Amino acid sequence: MKINVNRCRLLPRELLLAISLAFFIAIQWPSIGLIGISQAQTNKTTNKKTPQIRQKTSIPSTKSVGFKDIAAGKLSKSNSLNPELFRKKDANEFVGDTLGNLDYRVQRGCYRRSFSESNLPANLSIDNPQLSEFFKNQTKGFFDRMRGNCIPYAVAFGSRNRFDSLSIMNGPIQDSKTEILTFTPSAAGGFLVQQDYLKDESSRYTEIELPLRDVLYDPRKVSDKLPVELVWELNSLIKQIYPEESNSLENTDSIVRLLVDFGDRDHWAQIWATEILDPSTKEVFASAFWLERDDIPGGFFTGSGEAIERAFWTNPLSYRRISRGVGNVPVSRRKPSKIAANTNATKPAAVPQQRYRAHMGVDYAAPIGTPIFSVANGKVVHLGFSGAFGNLIILEHDGGYRTYYAHLSNYNVELALGNEVRRGLEIGYVGTTGRSTGPHLHFELRKDGVYVDPYSSRMQLDLWSMRDTESGQLTREILLLGSPPKL
Repeated sequence: MKINVNRCRLLPRELLLAISLAFFIAIQWPSIGLIGISQAQTNKTTNKKTPQIRQKTSIPSTKSVGFKDIAAGKLSKSNSLNPELFRKKDANEFVGDTLGNLDYRVQRGCYRRSFSESNLPANLSIDNPQLSEFFKNQTKGFFDRMRGNCIPYAVAFGSRNRFDSLSIMNGPIQDSKTEILTFTPSAAGGFLVQQDYLKDESSRYTEIELPLRDVLYDPRKVSDKLPVELVWELNSLIKQIYPEESNSLENTDSIVRLLVDFGDRDHWAQIWATEILDPSTKEVFASAFWLERDDIPGGFFTGSGEAIERAFWTNPLSYRRISRGVGNVPVSRRKPSKIAANTNATKPAAVPQQRYRAHMGVDYAAPIGTPIFSVANGKVVHLGFSGAFGNLIILEHDGGYRTYYAHLSNYNVELALGNEVRRGLEIGYVGTTGRSTGPHLHFELRKDGVYVDPYSSRMQLDLWSMRDTESGQLTREILLLGSPPKL
C-alpha cells in the first residue's frame, strides 16, 4: 500500500492545530482533574464553620469574682480561632468623624418667674420663632403647676448655635410632684415634647454620699457601698471631672453624690449621676451623667455637655505608663556574619538602612500582675494564646467595636468564652507573653476590624460625641437626677 505523501502535505493548517490541541488535552486531563479536586478540598477547609460560642453566662456584678493574679497557673487555651478577629485591614478603610459635635454645650440655671414665662426660649437666647410658638402652646397648663420662685432649665446648643434641646422643671423642689418637659427638634420637621415625673424615676435609683477623699484615695471604703466594678468606674470618673482650679477639694468636707441603679438579672449595675458638691452650701463643683444607648455603648457626659468617654476607652489600667503608641517602630538590625565580612573586606561597607514595621495599638508599661479592666461593656469572643499577641483577650462591643488586651500573664479565673462583662471588671493581668520585650499591656481598639488610634486628636468616634438624638436625654437627666439649681 502506497502512502500519498503529497496529500499529507496538503492538509489544512487549521486541521493540524486542532489535532495537536486534542492530543494535548487528552494527555493533561488527569492532572487537571486532580487540581480541581485539590482546590475543592482547600475551599472546603477554608469555609469550615468556626466553633460556636457556648451560651453566654453573666458574671455577677455585685461581688468579687476571683480578683487575683494566677500567673503561675496553667494557661488556658483559646476556644476561638476565628481568623476574622486577627485580619489586618488598611486604616484607610475606616473614615472617622474628625470633628464630631465639638461645639455641643449645655447651659443650666433657674430662671426667675415673671409674667413672660411663655417667652422663656427667647429669653434663653434660642433664636427660633417656630419653637417659641410651639413652646407657648405646650406650656399653658404647665406654668399653673409651678412651685417656687424660679424655673429650673437646661438648654443644649450644637454647632453654629443650633438649638438641640430644652428641658424645664416646675420649680426647684424635687419630690413626687416634680414634673419635667423636654423639647427637641423632630427629624420630620417641627418639634417634639416629652413629659416626665420624678416619682417614675426615683424608684430605680439609690442615692449615696461618699467623702471625696475616700473616692480618690481609699477605694476599700468605697467598695463597702458599691459593686467592685463601679469602684473602678467611679474613681476614673471623678478624676476626669475633678476641677483643676479646686485648690485641693479633697482636703475639705466635699462629698460625692451618686444616683446608682444596683441592677438585677436582666441589666448591669450602673452609676447614672455623680456630683462633687459642698454639703453645707450644696454648691456643685462638677457633675456627670450616664446616657444609655441601643446601638453603641453608653457613655458619660458632664453637666456642661463635655464628652469624657474617650478617657474611659484609653484607661485599661489603674497604673500605667505609655511606652509605645500607634505608628512605625524601628526593627532591630542583624549584625553581618564574619564570613560575609571577610569576603567583602576590600569593598566599602554599605550603610544599612533602618527598617520599620507598623505598631498598631498602645503599649502600657506596668509590673507583671497589674490588674487589667474592661474599658466598656462587652462579650468575650477570644480567650487564649495567639502567636505574637501571647495570652490575649478580645472583647466585642456594640457598634462594631472590639478591644484587644495582649501579652497577659493570665486571666480572671472565672472568665470564659462567651461571657458578658461589664466595664470595670478585672479580666486579666499584665504579663510579657508572646512577642514582648518586657512586661506591658498591648491594647488595641478596632472599628469593624480597622485599627483606630484612640489618642489621635483628629479621630472622633460616635462613642465619644453627643449625637443630635441624645441631647434631650441629657438635659432631661440633668434636671431629674442633678441637684436643684439655684436662682
